[in-house]
Amino acid sequence: MRVVIVTESFPPDVNGVSHCALQTARQLVARGHDPLVIAPAAAPTTVSAPTTVSAATTASAATASAPTADAGHDDVAPCPVLRVPSLPLPGYPQVRVALPTRRLAAALTAHRADLVHLASPFVLGARGMAAAARRRLPTVAVYQTDIGGYARTYMGLGEAAAWRRIRAVHAAADRTLAPSTAAVADLEARGVPRVRLWPRGVDTDRFRPGRRDPRLRHALAPGGELLVGYVGRLAPEKHVELLSRVCALDGVRVVVVGDGPSAPALRTALPGARLLGCRTGDELARLFASLDVFVHTGPLETFCQTVQEAMASGVPVVAPAMGGPLDLVVPGRTGSLVPPGDADALRDAVWALAADPGLRAAYGAAGRAAVAGRTWDAVGEQLLGHYDEVLARRTAVAA
Repeated sequence: MRVVIVTESFPPDVNGVSHCALQTARQLVARGHDPLVIAPAAAPTTVSAPTTVSAATTASAATASAPTADAGHDDVAPCPVLRVPSLPLPGYPQVRVALPTRRLAAALTAHRADLVHLASPFVLGARGMAAAARRRLPTVAVYQTDIGGYARTYMGLGEAAAWRRIRAVHAAADRTLAPSTAAVADLEARGVPRVRLWPRGVDTDRFRPGRRDPRLRHALAPGGELLVGYVGRLAPEKHVELLSRVCALDGVRVVVVGDGPSAPALRTALPGARLLGCRTGDELARLFASLDVFVHTGPLETFCQTVQEAMASGVPVVAPAMGGPLDLVVPGRTGSLVPPGDADALRDAVWALAADPGLRAAYGAAGRAAVAGRTWDAVGEQLLGHYDEVLARRTAVAA
């Protein structure tokens, strides 16, 4: 099967859309399929010319055989990657927004696509949907990001206007895949048709309790403090500042992993916390496993991959009782769910775990068991099932 993956983000970007698009490409290649990725060009300082498919080779992108090494071994793309011109998102330069280009449509034709996979479509994905429709190609659109919240926060757009665009793009797809039951319900309530559940996978070999590192723990908490960590983007919609009350707890050390526009303010808002910047790969896995408690603060998660990675690492979780975490965290078994935006409830949930090492161990073990079967291989099989159903329906209609 020849698949074009049109994604709003791809490595070296570090976010859920980028990671899922990369894993999708890997799963397709591993099963003998032929994907092509189309993504916004990364910032000039993070990607060099030899690592991308150049503008001059648009037509040959469909037949290029060499993988693209975008940023280190973990991010090596298993298939050709066509980069289209982009600009930084105002207020959040780490996020790139694709500019209008004819390369996308030409690439669909050159690759002889059987199906177009649209990862979190909004800007580039909307153009991919239009190009696929003109060529009568079947499309699967993957809803991954609360784009309404992004539009409100960074683009100066109203949330209603953003949702009109989201609804228009997804309504044109043969099928929309949402990562959580909350996301499915949200899309259906807003009038998006043909929505199905497709969760995210987790690398249970990389993220595992055995990665716990005593030396790393000593470096981060030299007094033997309880190590509480957040991993993710440092951006306004994540509300990482809610950890300020956790920072004030006796015998607790807070570690923040990630980068984004909120980083400078958080250095002041979280006294005593260690802000480690962006970490990836095995280093990130060691950090996860070395935590005693993982806390997520953002209320707008359609899935929340970092919660799943913490669970795979055998770490109890505290997260908002909203969105994706509702599918992942079982209160009283794998962690705690607290009211969104409630810093006191967050602090109290952490303190309850701090006082009970046995409870932390039980939650961590149950979390690991809960995600043991959620591998990317299993999720890849589910995706191929969705593809097959979409293609079969198109064939039946054509007949």
